Amino acid sequence: MKLFWKVKMSSIQDWGEEVEEGAVYNVTLKRVQIQQAANKGARWLGAEGDQLPPEHTVSQYETCKIRTIKAGTLEKLVETLLTAFGDNDFTYISIFLSTYRAFASTKEVLEILLDRYGNLETSNCEEDGSQNSSESKTVLRNTIASLLRAWLDPCSEDFREPPDYVCLHKLLDYLKRIMPGSDTEKRAQSLLEQFQKQEVENENGFHSTFIFSLDVDEEIEIDGTQELSFFSEDLVAEQLTYMDAELFKKVVPHHCLGCIWSQRDKKEYKHLASTIRATISQFNAVTNCVIKTILKDKELKPQHRAKIIEKWINIAQECRILKNFSSLRAIVSALQSTSIYRLKTTWASVTK
Repeated sequence: MKLFWKVKMSSIQDWGEEVEEGAVYNVTLKRVQIQQAANKGARWLGAEGDQLPPEHTVSQYETCKIRTIKAGTLEKLVETLLTAFGDNDFTYISIFLSTYRAFASTKEVLEILLDRYGNLETSNCEEDGSQNSSESKTVLRNTIASLLRAWLDPCSEDFREPPDYVCLHKLLDYLKRIMPGSDTEKRAQSLLEQFQKQEVENENGFHSTFIFSLDVDEEIEIDGTQELSFFSEDLVAEQLTYMDAELFKKVVPHHCLGCIWSQRDKKEYKHLASTIRATISQFNAVTNCVIKTILKDKELKPQHRAKIIEKWINIAQECRILKNFSSLRAIVSALQSTSIYRLKTTWASVTK
């Protein structure tokens, strides 16, 4: 039994690479167990192995070649999206939609997907009226619609291009022409209306759910030991956790890419990766708040400063219990900063 398990674990092995025009594939070989009828009569009758009792079947193995794309042109990567959906390879779809902004734009990907494959399924149908062609058209149409829905749901910010929303309108035109009334069309229309509403609110002075503004003095303001003592440690930790959670839920995946974040300091990209900037601003606000409550009152005695430090240590502990490691790290960073760390007399009064 142990030997059989070891064989089963080693049934997948790397084979190497295959190169085609526009793409490089990583190839693995996988041993697959199949059941066949033990006698010829059953095989002639077309009996499947899983329809027969174990004593009437024999186990055989066959080797399957599995290819996964390793690198390729944008056209090949988009083409692989269609085949990946047919093979239920949702991992590739998720990775592509989360990272394509590193090497392409939403407009480029959408043009390949709709102009090439969207028009392909209509032209094929016109040239060949056979049943197979009709079925292929339906499969391709449903695949594209499902991919668009998978794109709209987690990566809706890719289509935020005020004021014209060119890509979203292009997508809607395709869906209205090919799949009118579909759930994907309704989702795209709803997203367009949502973006337009938020744009109007921004113009009228309201804050969009996408535009973040966190000013340290306005958002987190606790003036010294008296105000801090009014709040219990668990309440402060819960509020910090709530604020962090709201920001992290709004993080756009492609904002985390190094190639996007590395351009943040360029003047033309000053609004780039705003969702990541918001989490960093919150982190800095917490750090500054901790330092400010400890140092603001110059007349405060070391014993009183020690009480404030103990308060923040307890808040950090509550954050750890809540698994809010962002605020936890922000508090620890403040306590380890030079301005706080050098308070030797104060630290000597902190309860160990």
